Amino acid sequence: MFNTILIANRGEIACRVIETARAMGVRSVAVYSDADRAARHVEMADVAVHIGGPQPAESYLRGDVIIEAAKATGAQAIHPGYGFLSENPDFVEAVEAAGLTFVGPSAKAIRAMGLKDAAKALMQEAGVPVVPGYLGENQDAGHLAAEAETIGYPVLIKAVAGGGGKGMRLVEKPADFADALTSAKGEAKTAFGNDAVLIEKYIQQPRHIEFQVFGDGERAVHLYERDCSLQRRHQKVIEEAPAPGMTEEMRAAMGAAAVRAAETIGYKGAGTVEFIVDGSSGLRPDGFWFMEMNTRLQVEHPVTEAVTGVDLVEWQLRVASGEALPMAQEELHLNGHAFEARLYAEDVPKGFLPATGRLAHLVFPKGTRADTGVRSGDEISPHYDPMIAKLITHGPTRAVALQKLSAALEQTQVAGTVTNLGFLGALSRHEGFAGGDVDTGLIARDLERLVEAHAPRAQDIALAALAASGLLQPAENATGFSLWGPLNRQIVLRRDGEEIAVHLRSLSSVAHDVEVDGQIIEARQHGGHWILNGALASSVVVTEDLVTVFAGYGLEFEPVDPLDREMQGAGHASVIEAPMPGLLKALFAKAGQEVQAGDRLAVLEAMKMEHALLAPRDGVVAEVLASEGAQVEAGAALVRLADEEDAAA
Repeated sequence: MFNTILIANRGEIACRVIETARAMGVRSVAVYSDADRAARHVEMADVAVHIGGPQPAESYLRGDVIIEAAKATGAQAIHPGYGFLSENPDFVEAVEAAGLTFVGPSAKAIRAMGLKDAAKALMQEAGVPVVPGYLGENQDAGHLAAEAETIGYPVLIKAVAGGGGKGMRLVEKPADFADALTSAKGEAKTAFGNDAVLIEKYIQQPRHIEFQVFGDGERAVHLYERDCSLQRRHQKVIEEAPAPGMTEEMRAAMGAAAVRAAETIGYKGAGTVEFIVDGSSGLRPDGFWFMEMNTRLQVEHPVTEAVTGVDLVEWQLRVASGEALPMAQEELHLNGHAFEARLYAEDVPKGFLPATGRLAHLVFPKGTRADTGVRSGDEISPHYDPMIAKLITHGPTRAVALQKLSAALEQTQVAGTVTNLGFLGALSRHEGFAGGDVDTGLIARDLERLVEAHAPRAQDIALAALAASGLLQPAENATGFSLWGPLNRQIVLRRDGEEIAVHLRSLSSVAHDVEVDGQIIEARQHGGHWILNGALASSVVVTEDLVTVFAGYGLEFEPVDPLDREMQGAGHASVIEAPMPGLLKALFAKAGQEVQAGDRLAVLEAMKMEHALLAPRDGVVAEVLASEGAQVEAGAALVRLADEEDAAA
């Protein structure tokens, strides 16, 4: 066994690997960029080495610098985590050339599965069923459009070097193909440096079921399946193991195919074989097809660990150090059910736009596994994926595990940045999902209901007003005291752009009456706890300019200074602003150009994705305020439309 390993990654996966290494008595070396100097994984590791600037290309993608850091710190092996260099065969060869061990598959195995078209051809030869489609080298737009017609709509355009939904577009009719192809190729080029795509038939009621495999270079086993069907825009949201409705016959057929795929390429280490399954009439052994193989540990690996009792990172280190597979197939058994929910900093009402910000408060419920790379006080950086944590629950049955997940989401507390917590909570309570009726289109079908914001109750507003007034904190004896009678005051809060007037009547430092929309909320302190109308008050956090009440997955209120009541709208409808820091990759607007509401004016590249910026209304472009290729800050004005009166004149 190694005595020292270097983790060539950051965030929650680096922390996850460090935890297992520590449990095994293995010394860990972290690497970090300028943006991660004070990160959690840096604090957890035995040694940390600075490797460059905040952009991944300046740090976490610099294989040569990472290898030098490993040699300088006495590491014998490099664990790549996932993302970054984890599936880069050139990096694997460089690691081995330096006399170090790569904790993962060989460069040959990675190359075999690295391009989706070649991988599918290889799987066809191995007898693994694949989805009908076009896997050829001809990338001419006209040729691809003709192939799509032959396959039959709807079709999926997919980046051959892709993953994570990037470079992927669903096309439902021929008229949309050209624009979708251009968009997919552009995103693929940015994300992977390769704009080649393949076309495949889109399964109408698809389920995404993947098998965890593990090999020693010759033999392989599977550790059962995960269902990852709950997706939005091809991004996984909640994963579970095992798959609902899975039969023993289906599991045997899919498991055998997954093991055959791994053994065909001499796979070593942890990997995932992903299948698309036709869920229109139940799970059938003839209704699944190979999609791709991820030659690394997956983000959702904790649910497999929960139902098998296996620490997959421990297995990775043991097999990489030369040990045989720790268990044979017949020794592996399923135990109960597990879920994983991905908590992100993202603005759900704005189309799940990735967000940044400082985590002023972050608390996870006791008894719930929370894999995270951040703590209270940490920044969500614009340079990396905005994941905050993964919440994992396990129970003896699917119903119990799902109920535990729903409760864990309700009890999770995040303040300082917008999140998808409420969206995850709505999914965990969705009746169709609870019944196991899942497919990749579920979220899209019920999106309006799932993203519906929680309206604050009167007691939530009252609690926010008390917190904004400083009346929830331990007080001096004179606080809330008035010589001639109860102290009255008005507090104004702003939520979602609307102002809420609240009237406070302080009877003492431990007793207040709060009037909200004509309703009186009695706030009394007993035994160090605040009670509102007889019920224990929710937790609340006050930051510089925000009050967060932890009810309804976190309700935010902005105290309004009575001496400064200017309206603070979300921006003039005539100005298109950058929603986050990023690279202005494309600019389509020109001064004098007539545009219609919804026209694409620019493309911003941020947080590993492309975001189209659209015209908010019909009008004429008055001026373009930024240049293509510029790095812009959040809120930067990019394009201004002429005022409607001016345009009319």
